[in-house]
Amino acid sequence: MCLGVPGRVLSIEGMVAEVDFFGVRKELRLDIVDEPVAVGDYVLNHVGFAIRRIPPEEVQETLALFDQILDVTGAKDDLMAMDVQGEIAAGRDRR
Repeated sequence: MCLGVPGRVLSIEGMVAEVDFFGVRKELRLDIVDEPVAVGDYVLNHVGFAIRRIPPEEVQETLALFDQILDVTGAKDDLMAMDVQGEIAAGRDRR
């Protein structure tokens, strides 16, 4: 299973955006995203590509779902939470 992770677009240069994912900044390609993206928009990331712009009316609900996934209280038994937390930790370690 693949999980698209939401992030907020910080800057755009050409077809590359710098995106913040829960405190981890990464560059994403914008070649295949479903509609135009602007600074401040939220997008879903999949393997380094923005695959979908999250409509503004869905952003809070999407982020709330990820807050539930990232809730550390149940992470020891939740493989998805452990995986997402591991990716975030690895991204922070690379800085």
